[in-house]
Amino acid sequence: MALCRRHFLSLLPAPLLAARHLRADIAVIGGGAGGCAAAIAALRNGMRVVMTEETRWIGGQMTSQLVSAFDEHPWIEAFGSTRAWREFRNAIRDYYRAHYPLTEAARRRAHLNPGAGTVSRFAAEPRVALAVLEELLLPYQSSGQLTLLTRHKPAFADTFGDRVRAITVKSLETGLARTIEAAYFLDATELGDLLPLTRTEYVTGFESQSSTGEPSAPAKSQPANEQAFTMSFAVDYLPGEDHTIEKPAEYSWWRDYVPKLEPAWPGKLLSWRTTNPRTLEPRELAFDPTKSDPTRPPGPMNLWIYRRIAARSNFAPGAYASDISLINWPQNDYLPGRLIDVSEDEFTRHVNRAKQLSLSLLYWMQTEGGWRGLRLREDIAGTEDGLAMYPYVRESRRVQAEFTVLEQHVSKIAEPFYDSIGIGSYRIDLHPTTGGDNYLDVSSYPFEIPLGALIPKRMENLIPACKNIGTTHITNGCYRLHPVEWNIGESAGVLAAYAIRTSQPPRRIRSEKKLLAQFQRILTEQGVEIHWPKLTAR
Repeated sequence: MALCRRHFLSLLPAPLLAARHLRADIAVIGGGAGGCAAAIAALRNGMRVVMTEETRWIGGQMTSQLVSAFDEHPWIEAFGSTRAWREFRNAIRDYYRAHYPLTEAARRRAHLNPGAGTVSRFAAEPRVALAVLEELLLPYQSSGQLTLLTRHKPAFADTFGDRVRAITVKSLETGLARTIEAAYFLDATELGDLLPLTRTEYVTGFESQSSTGEPSAPAKSQPANEQAFTMSFAVDYLPGEDHTIEKPAEYSWWRDYVPKLEPAWPGKLLSWRTTNPRTLEPRELAFDPTKSDPTRPPGPMNLWIYRRIAARSNFAPGAYASDISLINWPQNDYLPGRLIDVSEDEFTRHVNRAKQLSLSLLYWMQTEGGWRGLRLREDIAGTEDGLAMYPYVRESRRVQAEFTVLEQHVSKIAEPFYDSIGIGSYRIDLHPTTGGDNYLDVSSYPFEIPLGALIPKRMENLIPACKNIGTTHITNGCYRLHPVEWNIGESAGVLAAYAIRTSQPPRRIRSEKKLLAQFQRILTEQGVEIHWPKLTAR
């Protein structure tokens, strides 16, 4: 007869039982940008924390997904993010100053941008972001306040009523299962994995206009219609050398692939001709790794510079053979399938096909594009195939929350939220989707992050801590970026700590003015900006 889990655990030897059973104040499941920010915030507030991460690297989109060219707004160096986010960015700069052979001009530059890319004000190599994150967490690991489990994925949830009692995670290396008990569980997984495991209500894809009133929403809901994901990679360029990779197995298919989108994509995906996200008109892009000056005369955007993560001009002569550029472009956005609520086999199949797309893009640039000196940098990715450890995921499951941020809250003068727990700014930037939509790119005003978007309608001790908060398919497009995800995670970590210290659930903290005011004051004291000065639309 089968043994119940608790009875089985009682029969295990004590040392093995201790290894399989962990207790903490707060469990952060998922070690991406939001997860790291949540853990750091909870730790500095005196909480015992267990954090898990599916890949070998913590940091999510900044590290294992290789998108270390941060998507930020123009005012980021002075205001518009949490203090911890700016300190993290400055710590990356200090790491370069301490360990890399920078030129004297670069070393003296207060706002050093190691990659000097044009996508935003800051880009760096993923391993440097990883080193800084690990350095921030190491003292807590040494003291035993933090237990960090990499290569662990959530597998089972023990719930009772509207509460989570425990989450079981499984090692992807050994198969060993560990059960984590905590007062609060923060879902910082890339796809919102705790939501279905805990039977927490959530939504996916595109909501209908009748349910949200959003001007850009479709007439009918499209739950399987999600933004494309991307398997990123990094390259440098060595002129006169041939680093052409082996022809990918699916190259012929991807070389001739034309996305079926509305409005129409202007031809083959593997092309320098793409769609202008704002006008939806065809536009020509350029790619030239021999031209690395972003101040070149007006003309087609040079994709080599766009997400560059190491600019050779910032380093001593001979230190870098070439710039290093991150390839995360429309040309390797994967459209034929989705990763959410599919079988494990289908998930793997789409990831593998997305890898084939990215390798096909590289092979196309090397052969038909004539840039045979492009060299795939496996060392930057930390993988044997040179591709990111995990897909760059733009859209997650989203919790059904007490409050949902809608397009009309941010596309006009952004609505101030009485329960604001942070701020952000980015255009509503939606990439082409699995359901056949071309870009949706809408101007938005600097916005606030409402606490209500972090509180599930029913569950009491589960808090979303990244891009799985109460947004819609549309508003996810401006709430999913690096500093906003960090802010969401940081505020979630402080919220869980405050709830434990006061013995008050998040729902009551939001509904009672005195508790909310005290919580917002704590956030502000810890460097979380919750209101914007008056600014104009981007």
